[in-house]
Amino acid sequence: MADNKYLSVTDLNYYITQKFKNDPYLHKVFLQGELSNFRFRRNSHQYFSLKDEKAKINVVMFRSHFDKVNFKPEEGMQVYLTGYVNVYGPQGTYQFYAESMEPAGLGALYEQLQQLQAKLAKEGLFNTEHKRPLPHFPDRIAVVTSASGAVIHDILVTANRRFPHAQVDLFPAQVQGDRAADSLIAAMQQIKLAKDKYDVMIIGRGGGSLEDLWPFNEEAVVRQVYAMPMPVISSVGHETDTTLCDLVADVRAATPTAAAEYATPNLTDELTNIQQLRSSLLASMQNLIKSRRDELNRINSSVIMREPTRLYDEQVQTLDLLQTRLKNSMLHKLERDRQNYQLLYQQLRAVNPGQRIAQMQQQQNFYSQKLLTSMQALLRNQRHQLAQVSQQLDDYSPLKTMDRGFIYATNVQKTTVTSVTQVNVADKLQLHFKDGQATAVINTIRRNKHDDKEE
Repeated sequence: MADNKYLSVTDLNYYITQKFKNDPYLHKVFLQGELSNFRFRRNSHQYFSLKDEKAKINVVMFRSHFDKVNFKPEEGMQVYLTGYVNVYGPQGTYQFYAESMEPAGLGALYEQLQQLQAKLAKEGLFNTEHKRPLPHFPDRIAVVTSASGAVIHDILVTANRRFPHAQVDLFPAQVQGDRAADSLIAAMQQIKLAKDKYDVMIIGRGGGSLEDLWPFNEEAVVRQVYAMPMPVISSVGHETDTTLCDLVADVRAATPTAAAEYATPNLTDELTNIQQLRSSLLASMQNLIKSRRDELNRINSSVIMREPTRLYDEQVQTLDLLQTRLKNSMLHKLERDRQNYQLLYQQLRAVNPGQRIAQMQQQQNFYSQKLLTSMQALLRNQRHQLAQVSQQLDDYSPLKTMDRGFIYATNVQKTTVTSVTQVNVADKLQLHFKDGQATAVINTIRRNKHDDKEE
């Protein structure tokens, strides 16, 4: 019973693990320190320590998280780590599980790099449709790098080994420091002025930290690479380093040697391919000649070639048959045309225009006589009506009434006066007689009204 108060090591480690897991302050921890005991393990998890002046902690970074690190960690480097704290039960030790890593002091550079990368990506500078194919057999290659570095040496050795025909021209430039960006741009502008001379351009340098490689992340340098008239191969840093020049270039190479291999064909392979093509062409031509010779032999041994007259015997018979058909068709057509002619001649005689003209002349004489008779009757009728109307006008003419002694009067407005209500005393009236006019002045007015007289 006394043994029940003792815990097993497993239970104790489990209890401590639960304490770590339940502590909210240990779920997301941000650490800063110096890398210690760092030994890079390719395609594996990374185990190292993080220390400062007074303490040290073991760190585990699983491969899935380490593959996202975009720089090369090295022993003694100051870094920022983000992760959580937990207990490793089998050994009873607590350790830090890192989920991200950034170099200390370079956070602002990384932020600037990410912003510039997003901006250029939005403009389409990294799109695959802008990538140009490399020439297979370049005559001249322009290289922008340091004149004293190993990059130009590796490129020259590789290009001369693979394709001695290609001429490699170095345009020296600073690849590190504050003036490196301007130097790189100036070198590329010289190449651009001689764009017709060069088939491809290589830009690169050796590996280094983010600060060392920063000139190849400058916006002006990236845009100049994008504006080059020939395809560009970028070989900046090591395989794990990625700069914006790598993204905007038409091809990215992991090393200067790989860049030279991309830019040039392997002469030995090309000669082997040529020999293989020559052999294949020769075999194809021989097979074609043999096939044509066999075909010619079959034609020469055919019945037609032995007795060529049989080639057109059937055609001669067909020609005779067609001639007979043509003659019969022409005779039938002539007979049909003769019958059509006789029919049309009879129809034309039936519609002789002379007879039609005589009929029209008779109709014209008839209608002319009828028109003359109608006009004379109409004139007599109109003359009779005119006499009647003239008599009626004469009967109702006011002149005849004036002949019997009647007159009519008008006022100064030339209006005929028909009632005493239209005049006043002292008004002047114009009296119209049948043979002249006279002026009268009204002295007295009398109006008949119920047999009474009014002045």
